[in-house]
Amino acid sequence: MERIISNNAPDAIGPYIHATQSNNIIFTSGQIGLNPETNKLAESFEEQTKNALNNLSAVLETAGSDFDHVLKTTIYLSDIGNFSKVNDIYKGYFNDSYPARTALEISKLPMDAMIEIEAIAEKAD
Repeated sequence: MERIISNNAPDAIGPYIHATQSNNIIFTSGQIGLNPETNKLAESFEEQTKNALNNLSAVLETAGSDFDHVLKTTIYLSDIGNFSKVNDIYKGYFNDSYPARTALEISKLPMDAMIEIEAIAEKAD
């Protein structure tokens, strides 16, 4: 097992790391819409979504993977009314190679974030 910490993603806000790899499978921690330079949340849902996906991309890259190798994502939304907005942004990151996915509304996210995204991926060849 390997523990993965990306220098290009925001620092963890609790006692966890960015990802864990077992064999060729990578399990990421959830990424919220923090700006990695300021460790502050973006104000709009769209910017939080882009930041969360960019942070997830940085973690995957550090682990030797990318969005083309994601097997499944889970998206947590503070308001399921943003489902279509997240879909519009999300599809631009996966280049039509969409993984399995779950999206659900929950009552509250860390730091009052509007979105959190986690992934399970395989290492790129």
